Amino acid sequence: MTAEKLSFFDGKITIDADVCNSKPTIRGQRIAVQTILEFLSAGESDEEILRQYLTLTQEDIQASLAFATQLMGQKYSLQKIA
Repeated sequence: MTAEKLSFFDGKITIDADVCNSKPTIRGQRIAVQTILEFLSAGESDEEILRQYLTLTQEDIQASLAFATQLMGQKYSLQKIA
């Protein structure tokens, strides 16, 4: 059985069971969207992130933000478990 591979934002964000434990990544590389978001939330500039990750582009950072925004737009329901 082959694992499903998903792609969003013209392939900029990918989800692959064989890469980073199925976390969303940038173009199938081992750079998780979560990593980009963590850098941004810690106050790092786009320029500093691009300096640290030479394979990233400005569009990759924007796609990460758009992907997170799209996820937050989903409906969530809470239920008590215990």
